[in-house]
Amino acid sequence: MMKNKTLSLTRKIQLKVDLPTYEERKEAIGKLYQWQNRCFKAANIIVTHLYCQEMIKEFFYLTEDIQYKLADQKKDESGILNRSRINTTYRVIADRFKGEIPMEILSNLNRNLESSFNKNKPKYWKGERSLKNFRRDIGFPFPARCMWGFKHDPERNAFCFRLFQIPFCTYLGRDFSDKRDLLHRAVNGEVRLRTSEIKLTNTKIFWLAVFDIKQEQHVLKPEVVAEASLSLEHPISVKVGSNRLNIGTKEEFLYRRLAIQAARKRALAGTVNSRGGHGRTRKLKAVEKYKDKETKYVNQRLHVYSRRLIDFCVK
Repeated sequence: MMKNKTLSLTRKIQLKVDLPTYEERKEAIGKLYQWQNRCFKAANIIVTHLYCQEMIKEFFYLTEDIQYKLADQKKDESGILNRSRINTTYRVIADRFKGEIPMEILSNLNRNLESSFNKNKPKYWKGERSLKNFRRDIGFPFPARCMWGFKHDPERNAFCFRLFQIPFCTYLGRDFSDKRDLLHRAVNGEVRLRTSEIKLTNTKIFWLAVFDIKQEQHVLKPEVVAEASLSLEHPISVKVGSNRLNIGTKEEFLYRRLAIQAARKRALAGTVNSRGGHGRTRKLKAVEKYKDKETKYVNQRLHVYSRRLIDFCVK
């Protein structure tokens, strides 16, 4: 019997501000950067307050009559809080950044960070983990209900919506993944959008969209066993009964890696003749292009091979 369960998929989609003039787009992007900055500050404040609340029991130098139960005083006599615990951190950031950022963003940020904090709380208590330190390029979360007018524009072949009165349209380019299909299904109501994030990176706007889809649970057959082995000639060789499949080849996997290594060596040798004037950064500009390029290629090929292995086993 086939059972359905929900699976969350996150896709990184580039957005563009859908406004006619340069001045309007500049103003909207400036507002997005302001929201990002306030989220950066709010996130560090929230984590600091949560840690102080949790570690107040360790403040042994307080007088003995200090009550330290983290509960609402109205609901518990020994409670030291004048409101619910989750509301304490929200009120701190809401009072500080009121009018500078939509409250929906702060509410979701507070909820996400408290959930993450509670998950890692035992390690904080034992001193095995340090507190999260958020950077300035943090993404800001927003619920799907804040997206208005989500639709597909056939003329531009893009998906458009408004978020806090700012119009956006997607830029998918030559997309060979499932992003366009997922967006179409979201517009038609076949999949549900969850709380997502917007991240600003190098003057580009990215939407980290989270989709809820139904996943089929395939019934496993204990008598059918897939034997997978690794070899030099073929990265993966899999055998299921009398069926056999070789995934990838030696030339396919190694050729690109050797080409990347050779290109990096040529770039490194050419740095001797690079024009100076800005120190090490200028000299190694050509070499930096190949930073982690080989690692990314290997990870990509492993992902492709794993997918082909899973598809073969399912088939």
